[in-house]
Amino acid sequence: MFKVVLIKGDGIGPEISDAVIKIFDAAKVPITWIEKQAGLNVIDKHPTGIPDDTLSAIQQYKVALKGPTTTPVGTGHKSVNVTLRKSLELYANVRPAKSLPGVRTRFDNVDLIIVRENIEDTYGGIEHHQTADVAQGLKLITRPGSIRIAKYAFEMARLYGRKKVMAVHKANIHKLTDGLFLKCFYEVAKDYPEIQSSDLIVDNTCMQLVTSPERFDVLVLPNLYGDIVSDLSAGLVGGLGVAPGGNIGDDVAIFESVHGSAPDIAGQGIANPTALLLSSFQLLQHIGLHKTKERIEKALIETLKDGIKTKDLGGKAGTMEFADAIISQLEQPSDDEFKEPSPLRILSELLPTHKDVVEYCHGVDIFVENPGGIPQMPEQVGKLKLKMISNRGTKVYPGPMPKIWLVDHHRCRYVAKDENDNLINIGDEEIFNLIKEISAFGIKWVHIEKLQLFDGEIGYSKAQGE
Repeated sequence: MFKVVLIKGDGIGPEISDAVIKIFDAAKVPITWIEKQAGLNVIDKHPTGIPDDTLSAIQQYKVALKGPTTTPVGTGHKSVNVTLRKSLELYANVRPAKSLPGVRTRFDNVDLIIVRENIEDTYGGIEHHQTADVAQGLKLITRPGSIRIAKYAFEMARLYGRKKVMAVHKANIHKLTDGLFLKCFYEVAKDYPEIQSSDLIVDNTCMQLVTSPERFDVLVLPNLYGDIVSDLSAGLVGGLGVAPGGNIGDDVAIFESVHGSAPDIAGQGIANPTALLLSSFQLLQHIGLHKTKERIEKALIETLKDGIKTKDLGGKAGTMEFADAIISQLEQPSDDEFKEPSPLRILSELLPTHKDVVEYCHGVDIFVENPGGIPQMPEQVGKLKLKMISNRGTKVYPGPMPKIWLVDHHRCRYVAKDENDNLINIGDEEIFNLIKEISAFGIKWVHIEKLQLFDGEIGYSKAQGE
């Protein structure tokens, strides 16, 4: 008997959860549900929306099924979903998108899986107002995180018999961050020669998804692109009402419906439980009950073929009426269905993280606030000489001023060179002296970044026009 934490959630969550439980009971699935709370219904007592005993239960039993939860808007509360992902290191967000019979869409041949890195990127939530007019968000892509998600995608493709894995990126613009993600992807791909590996820029991916989605198999993406593309892919097969999702780590996995809690229809008995049911299929695969997953999935497909659907899909069935129709299609389990389950667990194995890289600092970008146009900066302080000033990524000094709007936030690049114009290594003392000199000039600095080489490769971007 498997023990699985059940979080029914908010709004329609309890209704669709009860429908799935009813189907599982009828299918004689050997699961004991450990019901716990999370979401808006407990946020008064637990500001995170997740009681300690809920988090402890998930850590203890390793697997959870979760209905939709509500995050209050404009109150400073963190998303329950994001909190769970980060607290439990659920680094892989897995979102299948597969055409279902009886669900009318523009396409009927979609069968793809989105594998989204779930922890890093702009979702680190590291943001600052540099000035009153300029906000900055950090996009963090790490080598360990990129290696781990790429390895997960290829391992999953191998286990599920998938033939192709494609990395989706914007490395033509984000050359360092997405460039690192792409480099790690191809590094991992070498270990899976039987699987076709390729990459595609994210905007082109979106265009091709809505014109020829049948060409795609498994896509692996950084966090932000994955968030967008997974919902786009859900739209190809009928929307979030038929979109399952899993958040998976080495030790713990949470499977959830990715749609909202729909409080406007809560309690009316008309909510569609399909997304949560499809998510429960991922759960069954995860714990190794593959035959059970196939048996219930067959009953769902036969129900949809018969035209029995909930209102949102163009049908007339209520939540429990739809569940009962699925139950009526269920076959009895075979004698060996629950014997020796073989869970599809994928453990990440991080490759070395280049600790032996030679780092060489030869300058600094110092960001300053100056609302009166291009700031008057000292041309040289010690070994550091002013090379250029940029505004919103475009070089504005020296040379002719481009016809752009200037904001009050300027990047001033200082580089250290010898008398032969060769880059030279500097220490922190030279940077401290520069900051002191700039402050003495009466200029307000707000942020600095070192300019470094890593094994001889430039570790920073150039300005437009530099």
